[in-house]
Amino acid sequence: MTDLLTALALAVAIEGSLYALFPEAMKKMMLHVLAQPVSHLRAVGLVAAVAGVSVVWLVRG
Repeated sequence: MTDLLTALALAVAIEGSLYALFPEAMKKMMLHVLAQPVSHLRAVGLVAAVAGVSVVWLVRG
């Protein structure tokens, strides 16, 4: 459970840093994301999830 909370806190810290350092770029990126079809977002999310689990599996394995 500690590892999960650490990973979530790190993700929030990285995302927060991006918004703090590049607010205009993040606004543009969000507009671009909103313009994408749902099927594309779903496919990219699935690929990102599989890649993330694979990296954790390789590092922890």
